[in-house]
Amino acid sequence: MTLSLNDQISTLLNRIYPAEDVAGLTDAVIGAFWPGGKPRQTPRAPSHALWSPEDAVLITYGNSLLDGSHKPLDLLHDFLLDRMQDVVNSVHILPFFPYTSDDGFAVTDFRKVDPALGDWPDIARIGSGFYLMSDLVLNHVSSQSAWFNAYRQGQAPHDAFFFEARPGDDLGAVVRPRTTPLLQQVETSRGPRHVWCTFSHDQIDLNYANPEVLLEILRIVRFHVDQGVRILRLDAVAFLWKEVGTPSIHMPQTHAIIQLLRLLADYAEETVILLTETNVPKAENLSYFGQSNEAHAIYNFPLPPLILHAMLSGSARYLRGWQAAMPPAPPGCTYLNFSASHDGIGMRPVEGLLPEAEIDRVIETVKSIGGLVSMRTSREGGEQVYEINCGFYPAMAKSFDGAGDDLHFDRFLASQTIVMSLEGVPAFYIHSVLATENDHDGVVRRGMNRAINRHRWHYPDLIARLDDPETPQARALTAISDRLRRRARQPAFHPNATQFTLSLDDRVFGVWRQSHDRRQSIFALHNVSADTVDLPRDALNLIADEDWFDLLTDEALAAGSDSLTLAPYQCRWITNFRA
Repeated sequence: MTLSLNDQISTLLNRIYPAEDVAGLTDAVIGAFWPGGKPRQTPRAPSHALWSPEDAVLITYGNSLLDGSHKPLDLLHDFLLDRMQDVVNSVHILPFFPYTSDDGFAVTDFRKVDPALGDWPDIARIGSGFYLMSDLVLNHVSSQSAWFNAYRQGQAPHDAFFFEARPGDDLGAVVRPRTTPLLQQVETSRGPRHVWCTFSHDQIDLNYANPEVLLEILRIVRFHVDQGVRILRLDAVAFLWKEVGTPSIHMPQTHAIIQLLRLLADYAEETVILLTETNVPKAENLSYFGQSNEAHAIYNFPLPPLILHAMLSGSARYLRGWQAAMPPAPPGCTYLNFSASHDGIGMRPVEGLLPEAEIDRVIETVKSIGGLVSMRTSREGGEQVYEINCGFYPAMAKSFDGAGDDLHFDRFLASQTIVMSLEGVPAFYIHSVLATENDHDGVVRRGMNRAINRHRWHYPDLIARLDDPETPQARALTAISDRLRRRARQPAFHPNATQFTLSLDDRVFGVWRQSHDRRQSIFALHNVSADTVDLPRDALNLIADEDWFDLLTDEALAAGSDSLTLAPYQCRWITNFRA
């Protein structure tokens, strides 16, 4: 028998807060998420119908485009309408709230839009034409937020909103993405306190052991959904629940809170998608699917560093090995595939996937073209590479051995085509779509490595470049847009369509995709090397008596040919069916 919504909420709350009045807390949860409305009578069942081959995401800051006259969100809206129509149908606007640091991830007020960007009507205007993704920065808030100021003054309920510990506590097992001290001493009306800061001393971690924190976050989620947000990116969610003496990452209570969010989303009248941001090794990342009862989608975090290695090394060996061992997403779930984001290229996800010597080669090669490296504190107290800071387009400037260095653009386009070909929804950072160079001035001016990949384009200059077909910006946007438009029509590129990793020449990364109705097959082939590669035709399962052609060139495969040729960094989508 299926439990009622109330019973399901109570079951989860009993796992999170066993000492609380679960019945009263259940009513409070429903009141927080549906303050004036009602949930669906039945939940939205897990389904592949939540997405289609047309789904693709553009990732951008609200102020990636500036002109000194118009609101940045208006410029973004103009760019989306003028350049991205029928290319992507979703846009992830990185934190657009008032903030004090970390480019938006130290939020002061979740209910306001940063006035330097625009206001809620500007957000809603974008959301009226694209599926809108926003960041639920639910692990921490700014040290200058009203919540934290109230905490320091001892004002209820915020006096219990933040996680405290003591310098003498056993914190040696805590997993950190940063090298700064975990605890920060602050003066309060109750005397000095030490608050937990997973990321920086301007980002104070919330105390989810207090159910009032969860209820306030649920009210914020409802407010954002009412403003048109349809995809919630759960930022840094792995660190949500803290306990002294534990690693304080991937805690059971964290998973239960995500299950609660999923349950509420499935009962919402609006279609609300949860995306977890967990930049961790493979098995830990996959755990956020739960049993099809946690995230609808998870970032495919090993993909960016593995694509980077493949393109620099000219070998798809490690990329292929990882992909061949990846499970299909569970029912009602999918992967978000990407090569670059606003953060660096995380290296934790390839722990155990790439040998240390290969990681070192990647780092040295990227550093040689001006890339940077950020570190984290290991459990042993030392420092380890956390991420590479470099735009993906400049990272494609050279290979390990310098082969094909005159094929910079071809190497880059191949890297982005891999993202389009795999099971899941493809996502593209605006600075990849625009082939933006590394912003070294930004690093110096803003004092952080990640600024290298957070350039702010002067919009008139960008438009002039996009109108000149010879610029890297015009070439990248045109080529990526063309391939995404072709992809959107192919049922075999449905995010949940069948996928099989092909065992081919190490210089070629290939997957076979098949539509749900089995009518269309696509053999997606990507030469990651500067060599011309001939593949034996019998390496592919090309059904006899059917005509096969390349979707990217509209070229028919010659009947009777024994081989298939890929030029340096060429990609081919070989199919039997033109949708």
